[in-house]
Amino acid sequence: MEIMTKKALGIHTILEFEGCPYERLANSGEVEQAFREAARRSNATIVDSLFHYFNPHGVSGVVVIAESHFTVHTWPEHGYAAIDFFTCSEGVDINVAIEHLRELLQPERISQKILKRGEFG
Repeated sequence: MEIMTKKALGIHTILEFEGCPYERLANSGEVEQAFREAARRSNATIVDSLFHYFNPHGVSGVVVIAESHFTVHTWPEHGYAAIDFFTCSEGVDINVAIEHLRELLQPERISQKILKRGEFG
């Protein structure tokens, strides 16, 4: 019996950070800096970034990387951040990015799902 292993065009890591301090999620400049640094540390190639601050609170942003993207949406009033990393390169170390964001955003809990995108073969 032959076991077939499918390859994927990319890996999509979906994270939920819960129990983060309000001030860690509310400042769009700090969130953007944290995500750009997470991309840099993970060995991703940053192309551009765009972050938006919502009034009275919350940040949505994307760091576009040559290997795909890092995104975040925050709800500071709930201590919650929805984070996605999508990469099509094995050279990007998502675990380094996660650890950097864990240190800065200080979640009490993290949940993670990993999806293979564009499976073939």
